[in-house]
Amino acid sequence: MAHETSGTNVPARTTEEVINLYADMVYRIAYTHVQIKADADDVFQEVFLLYCKKRPVFESEAHRRNWLINVTLKCCRKITFGAFRRRTVPLEEEFPAAADPPDDAALSVYAAVRALPQKYRAAIWLFYYEDLPVKEIAEALGVPPDTVKSLLFRGRKKLKEQLKGAFFDE
Repeated sequence: MAHETSGTNVPARTTEEVINLYADMVYRIAYTHVQIKADADDVFQEVFLLYCKKRPVFESEAHRRNWLINVTLKCCRKITFGAFRRRTVPLEEEFPAAADPPDDAALSVYAAVRALPQKYRAAIWLFYYEDLPVKEIAEALGVPPDTVKSLLFRGRKKLKEQLKGAFFDE
């Protein structure tokens, strides 16, 4: 396996090591955003193909993770808003995501998160499911930290509306 040229604080990793380390995160983000297994597979493949082609140099491991998140989200947007998707009606899929939570309550919350508009879904997913701090989400999304805080606030509000009755009283 080829090695990337390492940055100042980042250990050199083979492409295989990077894929093993970040495969689950990239796939979960992709599937959550495109919501079709075949499209998530395409995003996954495109992200790591770009990684291999560009061979980016990173300042830190967080920088590498943020780069992968950012590229994943861009690939998702390309698929979601591409001409092909606009002219087709997706078939209903019954494939469970690898990150599907096991119990009914968690499944309800997970489904509600997946139903959020994409801008809120990205912030909520990265904060709660990937455990990223606001600063790193801001870097990954290319927005200021205050924007991330607003997206999280509005996303939580939308989730509360969606889950009203199931988990929240009037």
